[in-house]
Amino acid sequence: MYTGKTEQPCCLCANPETTSRLDLPPRAVREMKHAGSIAWRDIVGEVSIHFCANDWALVRDLVVDLDQNPLSRCNVAYASFDIREDFEALLNDVRDEPDHTEADAEMIAESRRVVEAFDEDDLIETRDLVEAKITLWTLLDLDAPAYEEISR
Repeated sequence: MYTGKTEQPCCLCANPETTSRLDLPPRAVREMKHAGSIAWRDIVGEVSIHFCANDWALVRDLVVDLDQNPLSRCNVAYASFDIREDFEALLNDVRDEPDHTEADAEMIAESRRVVEAFDEDDLIETRDLVEAKITLWTLLDLDAPAYEEISR
């Protein structure tokens, strides 16, 4: 039985041919369309969303040029993530609920570094900037505890 993440179709239009992927914190699921029944606290690791070429151009423009977060338009059914229960079933072991604070803090720190260094660092791609901005906006909007700790 495979419990790992799989490549998913575009989270905006369901096109199976994707060109770009963003890895976001589990808390980001709460901002996505149709996410009401997903227990985001049970997600292990990051949440990956994929985009086709056409939608990637739109997302890139929305984030980079207009400073808008497109996450609310992304369908969570097309996101890729691992649920804690999958691992429990595979390992026949019950695990504690994951604490995402440390992972959120690391993602915030890395995202801030990417945003600040984007213009000077040739190794940072536009995809990295889009992922960083969406991560920061989402964690700020959702009042992530790690965001407050780092801001102090």
